Amino acid sequence: MPPPLLYDLNQIDFSKPIFDIDAIRRINPQRNQMEHLTAIVHVDRDNHGVVGYLDVTEEEFWVAGHMPGFPLMPGVIICEAAAQLAGFYARKYDLLGGDFLGFGGMDEIRFRAPVYPGSRLILMARCTKLRPNIRAVNTVQGVVDGKMVFSGTIIGVPIKRETKSS
Repeated sequence: MPPPLLYDLNQIDFSKPIFDIDAIRRINPQRNQMEHLTAIVHVDRDNHGVVGYLDVTEEEFWVAGHMPGFPLMPGVIICEAAAQLAGFYARKYDLLGGDFLGFGGMDEIRFRAPVYPGSRLILMARCTKLRPNIRAVNTVQGVVDGKMVFSGTIIGVPIKRETKSS
């Protein structure tokens, strides 16, 4: 049985993003095939939560090979999209520090239904444990057409850019 939704999606206006792709790019460093967010539609500063989405298209890099003739969004890409959402929130509101955020781990990830091209994957993240400059633990969920397609926990860690001395 899936866990309860982090947010009541009926209470969120998806037609008015708070942050569009250009605003996301000002915070998140991922580009090209590694960009997995379309918009952010809700920010909950009181509970360190955020809701966004990815419009999954036929042009995704994985469509031709996963699986030929029956494209399924890879679970690892779904997790990456959720990590980018949680990372956006952590960087925008400076929860962790560091120059970048890295993927520190995943727990209890469950895939409940496939995601296909043409879907809008609604993503939710809520930071449940925060140790500034060390790690943030986030509960994450994904929904397509009102059905939870995945849930679990991801860990974000700050990464400092090392400079080489001459």
